[in-house]
Amino acid sequence: MNKYEVKDMALAPSGHRKIEWVKANMPLLSALEKEFEVTKPFEGIKISLSIHMEAKTAYLCKVLAAGGAILSATGSNVLSTQDDVAAALADDGISIFAIHGADQETYNRHIEMCLEQKSNIIIDDGGDLVSMLHNERPDLAEEVWGGCEETTTGIIRLRAMEKEGALKFPMVAVNDADCKHLFDNRYGTGQSVWDSIMRNTNLIVAGKTVVVAGYGWCSRGIAMRAASLGAQVIVTEIDPIKAMEAKMDGHSVMTMGQAAPLGDIFVTATGCAGTIRMEHMEKMKNMAILANAGHFNVEIDMQALEEQAVSKKEMRNNIMGYTLKNGNTVNVLAEGRLVNIAAADGHPAEIMDLSFAVQAMSAMYIKDNYKNLENRVIDVSAEIDDVIARRKLAAWGIEIDTLTEEQEKYLNSWKL
Repeated sequence: MNKYEVKDMALAPSGHRKIEWVKANMPLLSALEKEFEVTKPFEGIKISLSIHMEAKTAYLCKVLAAGGAILSATGSNVLSTQDDVAAALADDGISIFAIHGADQETYNRHIEMCLEQKSNIIIDDGGDLVSMLHNERPDLAEEVWGGCEETTTGIIRLRAMEKEGALKFPMVAVNDADCKHLFDNRYGTGQSVWDSIMRNTNLIVAGKTVVVAGYGWCSRGIAMRAASLGAQVIVTEIDPIKAMEAKMDGHSVMTMGQAAPLGDIFVTATGCAGTIRMEHMEKMKNMAILANAGHFNVEIDMQALEEQAVSKKEMRNNIMGYTLKNGNTVNVLAEGRLVNIAAADGHPAEIMDLSFAVQAMSAMYIKDNYKNLENRVIDVSAEIDDVIARRKLAAWGIEIDTLTEEQEKYLNSWKL
């Protein structure tokens, strides 16, 4: 029997409806589910997942379960968990430990409960499973073959562990796959961040000055969509190459100190702590809006804001206003947590169809190859990217050209 800890099992029918909706819009995962039901590639294999517990990730769980996996799942962010979706998974017989708004102690306990089955494969989003297995409960890592990491922040942590020789098992960098970061990070984040900001503030974006911290793939998408909505975009960066890219993409580029008095809306997506600090917030306009699109709630210095603000009050659902000593108020969305999923529904289903197809196929790669893999961060193979891209195009009804024999010969010859 499955074990679970969710808020209310009576919410399950609502969760089932959400999962059915995304399933209808995720053709890659739907095809994999049908394939897995026949081939059972994960029969008897224990998989633990730490993911944003909402409908699209729930469907990934169901696809893996269809392949015979013994699943145990938890949330990767206390505000991204949707209680009805968690209840639906429990109703489907999956061991799930996730409650929206859980305190840190409960969150950590859920991660530990998720790992107690001593899994063979882990699927992580941000690195909390890996952290628990390496720091608090190394005894639970004895049967781990390897795993997959979903997001930029988690891969940063993994590469640091690999560099120090601390990584105990191989991890596939799912985030770095072309079918993930070029689409999920750019188009998914670009749309979902502005969906969240607009639905929570009910304010227009056109005519405003938007400051985007960072210019990686997530930030590119955020800046691109802000500009398409009519905003003037300022980008802050520490990387000179990315700063040049932002400039040539038509955005202004400056330091956060220079941008602070100019912005109406600030969005961070750097993967680094302290991107917006008190020294910046003290320069901001009255009623400036701050949102974080990075995985962890460290990019906006919330601790300093909580300590130094004169007062705070809830302005709207998911918006807390902090009045500073200078009399100005800054408004923070979703407690400074991942705004697109802590205060909205996350990326569109069609985008996550790509990302989770990469996850499922990378888990299969670990299962088939773990005996020959070193304890390091592994790139997703070009073959996996190619298969997923071709399947997605076919689902869209799109055909592309193929090389002729003469073209193949030309491209593989060094002679004119």
